[in-house]
Order: sequence, then structure tokens, then C-alpha cells
Amino acid sequence: MQETGRLTIVALGSSTTAGSGASAEDKSYPFVLQSELRRRLPGAEVRVVNKGVGGQSAYDMLLRMDGDVIDEKPAVVIWQTVVNDAIRDIGEEKLAKILRKGIAKARAAGIDMILMDLPWLPREGRYPHFDDYRAVLARTAEQQGVSLFPRYAMMKGWSRSKQFTEEELVGMNGLHLVDAGYRCLASRLADGIVSAVGDIEIQTIRAESPPTD
Repeated sequence: MQETGRLTIVALGSSTTAGSGASAEDKSYPFVLQSELRRRLPGAEVRVVNKGVGGQSAYDMLLRMDGDVIDEKPAVVIWQTVVNDAIRDIGEEKLAKILRKGIAKARAAGIDMILMDLPWLPREGRYPHFDDYRAVLARTAEQQGVSLFPRYAMMKGWSRSKQFTEEELVGMNGLHLVDAGYRCLASRLADGIVSAVGDIEIQTIRAESPPTD
């Protein structure tokens, strides 16, 4: 981004990325994240590409990594995954292997990856392997040196603070975020991304001024 003044991010994921539960497309977290980053980085040309497909597993997304991520040539990919694998109990080692392959693909293409932690769910007891798969995700991120966005802790904190009702956080189905949750999720992601950019002076993209006598 320092060289070009452009920042492209791909949001790869399932229903959270696609925006299930949001009242409109522009309320999804990738859309709000793009707006937040454009506001905070006015000298940059920011684009957040939404590649969310509801219901997909980590393996489904791995198969899309080349066409939906690498071909976009982003600086960063935010990979939101694992919740469907946890619900289906695909096997912890199988999941870890898929995650490692996805991270390796991004790394080989020179793309930084942010893995997104699973959501906090008011009734996560419905999914007996939920915590085990969260642990696989966290362990893999640590072993591979990849950032893990702390969505679970963040959402649990929101709930304890009574800042939102449960329905405002995850909607009536107890699974998907709604507008307020997506907005806060995007804002926190923007905090992290802008912090990672640091104090780099982003070159404003503009046409060259005509020479003067």
C-alpha cells in the first residue's frame, strides 16, 4: 500500500461475511469496513471485496482461494471460517490441515491473512464441539504466525456489558449478526488494520500536475 496508495482486502467467508441477518447489503461487515477504512485512510484507494458464501465449510473456501482471493491481488485476506465445520464436526485434524493449506496459499502469493475467531453464541451449547474447534483455529493461527481477530471475546464482552441485547447481537435465530453487530465488528477490524498500517504515509493517488513555466 505504501508504494501504490491502494489497499485491497478480500473478505472470504460464509454467512457472516455474506451478511446474513443484515437488513441490507450495505449493512454487511465488508461494506461497513470499506466505508470505515476510506474514512480513516483518506489518502488511500480502499476496496473491500466481499467473497462470502453462506453455509460453506473451510474446505469449500480453500477451493475458492485461487479465484476469489489470489486473483484479486489483495494486500490482506480476512478469512472467516470454521463455524460450519464445528457444527458438522468434520474432524479437528482435518480442519487444521485445511487451514494450514489456506494460509500457505495466501502466504505464497504475498498476501497477509487475518483469521476471524468464531462468534460468541448465546446458546452455543447446542453445538457440543464448538470450543474444541475454536481451539484448533487459535492453535493453528499461533503456530502459523497469523493474526486472529478476537470476535468471540469481543461479542461476549458486548453481551456482558449490556451494550446490546442478545437479539441485537445475533438476531432472533441466535446465530447470525444483525446490523448493530456487523457495524461494531467492522469498526473493530478497521481499528486493527489501521493500527497495522502504522504511521506509513500513504501516497495520494492523483493525476500529475501540469508543468509550470
